[in-house]
Amino acid sequence: MFTGIIEGNGVVRRIERSREDALLEIDTSLNLDEVKIGDSIAVSGVCLTVTAKNNSAFSVDVSAETLSKTTLKSLKREEKVNLEKALKVNGFLGGHVVLGHVDCIGKICERVIKSNSLIFGIEIDAAFSKYMVERGSISVDGISLTITRCEKNRFYVNIIPHTARMTTLEHKRVADTVNIETDILGKHIEKLLRNNKGVDMAFLAEHGFA
Repeated sequence: MFTGIIEGNGVVRRIERSREDALLEIDTSLNLDEVKIGDSIAVSGVCLTVTAKNNSAFSVDVSAETLSKTTLKSLKREEKVNLEKALKVNGFLGGHVVLGHVDCIGKICERVIKSNSLIFGIEIDAAFSKYMVERGSISVDGISLTITRCEKNRFYVNIIPHTARMTTLEHKRVADTVNIETDILGKHIEKLLRNNKGVDMAFLAEHGFA
């Protein structure tokens, strides 16, 4: 589990294809001392397992399924990625609950500079637009962001200068793609409503959703 608060960046140094799968080697200044083989790291919002590491780099295997559902399939050598280590039990949950399980790929359709901030308009698969709510949380390339506005299958997020500098978003342009993970709470509520005809506000409050 992750929080969507990016801890550092990495640079893809090696990509090896093996049939439909891939191996990535990523250089990073992120402290890897506590990272063990088998631990999870979110790479631009995708939860991957560390298979090898040294003081300044780590490797991960990427399955064909993950490649087909994420932007990792289009990664190139020397490309920058966002990194977050898995949340410790006693860690600080500064963003929102992020699983690293990408729902779909979004496409940046608007990029506007307003004052000191970047505003992105991102289009996603219409099937996932029902999980978007204004002032709700969403993960974009692993970054916990707040939705400021929704329009059909498009949502808008405001990127403050610090977030832009610390992540890959500073370099994103119109037509670029990003990994999208919607808020898991919305999916749980949808399932409760679908499977329990008698769901009301009292029921939601009893189960911690309201």
